[in-house]
Amino acid sequence: MDIGERNKMLVESLYESLSKGDMEVAAGILAEDVDWWFHGPPRCQHMRRLLTGEAGPGEFQFVPRQVTQVGGGRWVVAEGWEGQHAYWVHAWEVENGVITRFREYFNTSVTVREVGPGSSEMAFMGPNKKAGMQLWQSEARGPLGRSMPGLVLAV
Repeated sequence: MDIGERNKMLVESLYESLSKGDMEVAAGILAEDVDWWFHGPPRCQHMRRLLTGEAGPGEFQFVPRQVTQVGGGRWVVAEGWEGQHAYWVHAWEVENGVITRFREYFNTSVTVREVGPGSSEMAFMGPNKKAGMQLWQSEARGPLGRSMPGLVLAV
């Protein structure tokens, strides 16, 4: 099993432990100093509140619709819906079997692109313009007529 598949399984086990309310197992998967970033209304920081103990396991259900490894397997991206109006995307960076970075997006469309000097491939977008290769695109399918802001996560 390659590192990307192991990292994906680690993130899936985090969601499973959270769904069972097993915060001790969840804490063991996360670095003590996880680098966290959020996009969305402050009242919607559901995962942060769950991980810090401000909210209980039953207050918001994170059931990923899909979990995908990206960026050479170093990053794992998950997305899902709770009800019709709560779409979320989580991006987790895993180093040495521990989650070290977490990006939480709420009601936001996300594109993950590989950029920077370590990028293995680059895609060209017009003359003299480089943009990282697209690795993942969220599949938010909300109610008709509803739009969401879009952001790019560079890995």
